Amino acid sequence: MKEYLILDGYNVINSWPELERLMSQSLEVARTDLIGKMAEYRAYKGINVIIVFDAYLVKGSNRSNEKLQGVEIVFTKEKETADAYIERLITQLSSNRNRVSVVTNDWVEQQMVLGGGATRVSVREMVLEFDQIKNKIHKKIESTKKQKETLSDRIDPAILEKLEKIRRKL
Repeated sequence: MKEYLILDGYNVINSWPELERLMSQSLEVARTDLIGKMAEYRAYKGINVIIVFDAYLVKGSNRSNEKLQGVEIVFTKEKETADAYIERLITQLSSNRNRVSVVTNDWVEQQMVLGGGATRVSVREMVLEFDQIKNKIHKKIESTKKQKETLSDRIDPAILEKLEKIRRKL
């Protein structure tokens, strides 16, 4: 059984305070930051992450899928909402007995997610979990740094003293 986390991309960007601030600079910057965050999340959790961006109003757009930093990125085709794509994806993934969670603050989509057999995750819950993971990683890095020993920390003091005497003679 595989585990999937699906994000309603623009809904998440508009509801994640840090990404919302970035969006005021550029939508592309906010998308890139979200992809980076979810790549870190994917690496830590070991699950499949799919971010769906709505291209409903983009004339002539075809659906596009690509993988960036291990995260699957989907842009829907013209006149296809992210919600509709996610609903079909949930049905497809759930039929294979996979665990599927969807991150969105859209109430209607949350009801559809639950009805489709997936788990809903609010953006606030996602932000809190992401921050907890970042803190755990930071603490692990700090403890690893503190555990680093020098060679002199591991050598018997008597031998260290003899080596020091030899060094001074040279």
